Amino acid sequence: MRISSLAVATVLLCVPVWGQGAKKSAPTKPASRKAAPAFDKKKVEDYVRHLLLWGPQITVTVADPIAAPMPGFSEIKVTGSYQKVSVDEIFYLSSDGSRLVRGAVYDMAANPFAKDLARITTDLQPSLGTPGAQVIIAVFSDFQCAYCREEAKVLRENLLKTYPTQVRMYFKDFPLDQIHPWARAASIAGRCVFRQNPQAFWDYHDWIFDKQSEITPENLKEKVTAWTAEKKLDGVQFSRCLDSRSPEPEIERNVSEARALRVDSTPTLFVNGRKVPGSTPWPQLKAIIDWELDYSKRTGFTPESCCEVKLPVPATK
Repeated sequence: MRISSLAVATVLLCVPVWGQGAKKSAPTKPASRKAAPAFDKKKVEDYVRHLLLWGPQITVTVADPIAAPMPGFSEIKVTGSYQKVSVDEIFYLSSDGSRLVRGAVYDMAANPFAKDLARITTDLQPSLGTPGAQVIIAVFSDFQCAYCREEAKVLRENLLKTYPTQVRMYFKDFPLDQIHPWARAASIAGRCVFRQNPQAFWDYHDWIFDKQSEITPENLKEKVTAWTAEKKLDGVQFSRCLDSRSPEPEIERNVSEARALRVDSTPTLFVNGRKVPGSTPWPQLKAIIDWELDYSKRTGFTPESCCEVKLPVPATK
């Protein structure tokens, strides 16, 4: 009779070795519980809701963590949304998930506003002033906003007269759709003008702020079209651009950029990356610009040197 190898193995395992007692098997250790994950989205959401008074009507989105600029922490973006309004908040979570830090982290080896300055795109944006200037001003504005109108007057009357070569200003659309029903259409019209004639944009900028009280959602197209005819712009091209809303993605990029920069009101200016919210009187704004010019003189900092990356090619300086 053949005995299978499995049966032999079973017998050998069951019979004690001659002269020795059977060894007791070591007690099995209970399976260890898995440690709770350090990053718990629901826990972060609940905590931030309570911290910021974000009730159930506000949709909260917690992004996945990314590397933070300081060891032992992860950076987490939390977005609160209600209807057409969204606000981003940045938090830093400790590696064990027990501490949440709200605030800004600065690298003392770099300009404190370099990160925000790098977020501001200036290509294909309406601009005034000298290319390569020591100070860059980005203005997030809304054509239907009364405070923006006043700030625009201050800038247009004083900026280039006081700083003919040291400052360059960029206009960034930030229409507040939830409270200004024709602001986005005005931004689209401005972009259509800019596409035809970049310099004419500033005439449009001054005109629409000046006529702000006369414009409604119903008459905007008629009034703007009449203005373009006076300026001898191509009416067919302008109407096609306005009706198709083709510049809207450019406006959306500015809106997304504003959100990333935590802009929540208009006007908001960035002077070499320094956030200056609200309508700022000229003496205060001039003092900030002078401070930046002095900083540039002392340190050699310029917006281009801050945020430009170059390969060490011998032909470049």
